[in-house]
Amino acid sequence: MRIAGKFLVLLSSGIMMLAVACEKSNSEKFDTKSSLVQIPTGFPAMPFPNDNAFSEARWRFGKKLFFDPVLSIDSTLSCGSCHKPHLAFADDQAFSPGVFNRPGVRNAPSLANVGYHPYLLREGSIKTLEMQVLVPIQEHNEFAHDMLAIIALLENRKDYQKLSVQAYQSPPTPFTITRALGTYQRSLISGQSTWDKYFYQGKEQALSESEKRGWQLFNSAKTNCSSCHAGFNFSNYSFQNNGLDTAYLDLGRARLTGLSSDQALFKVPSLRNVEFTTPYMHNGQFNTLLEVVNHYNSGGENHPNKSALITPLNLNESEKSDLVNFLLSLSDHHFIATHKNQ
Repeated sequence: MRIAGKFLVLLSSGIMMLAVACEKSNSEKFDTKSSLVQIPTGFPAMPFPNDNAFSEARWRFGKKLFFDPVLSIDSTLSCGSCHKPHLAFADDQAFSPGVFNRPGVRNAPSLANVGYHPYLLREGSIKTLEMQVLVPIQEHNEFAHDMLAIIALLENRKDYQKLSVQAYQSPPTPFTITRALGTYQRSLISGQSTWDKYFYQGKEQALSESEKRGWQLFNSAKTNCSSCHAGFNFSNYSFQNNGLDTAYLDLGRARLTGLSSDQALFKVPSLRNVEFTTPYMHNGQFNTLLEVVNHYNSGGENHPNKSALITPLNLNESEKSDLVNFLLSLSDHHFIATHKNQ
């Protein structure tokens, strides 16, 4: 869900401890034959927590919660309000507003393949989807609600009582709500782009010549793009400063660590479905992929923590076009079509 502000307070709250008290540190690689969790060619099995293995009942419970504004204090916003299915579960605003139109603090990232992320939020402060759910629920600028108050509301909802019992043999509790939402989000698996057909399925004609040149350029020493945007999900999940600005209002990873060396470092995002997730960067600064390419081509702004990989690329117009075309080949239209009417 969308990045929240005061996560350090949330980490110390009693309700957070209640929701994760039974959570085990290990996870199992769960590969189900359910059509709801299909693992694409080239992808590893989806990791599910030992105490929250996939079931269709848990998926149904989590999906209903994801799109229900009952999680926000004024019942106006749901998780799906800021993570829109037709936008690959991202948003088209720089900052998605919270309840009572309170200003958001960061751009809402895509949730496609979020179940593969080793940690959540742009500073990597949360380790599991089950824990992360509590951040937007309690954050003042997002849902501004309280989990126990939500439980009280659901006590009068026969539909939720039934779904929770079917899923976890229990009426709604912080445990069942957080785990159901985690189950649903892990089902948001995207891996059927034209690039996937080319790279994983060996369909040579899936990409145009421009897209192939862009893919080669992406992996070249000239751009170093694949140094950070690596692997099947096009992210190594490291924390980097990409020279977006000389000074930042957002402390980035330093919000977690308090270290000056972590100031303005943000988790490297996945590039899958990047066509649908504009605007770009943690603050929604760029509106087009060409603007993003131009930023990297310039070498970015000077900052003490800027990655050494961010240097002027000296790309010509044709190379920039090829690079953009390759990024567009990462669009999974099947994924969008499957979820857009939810």
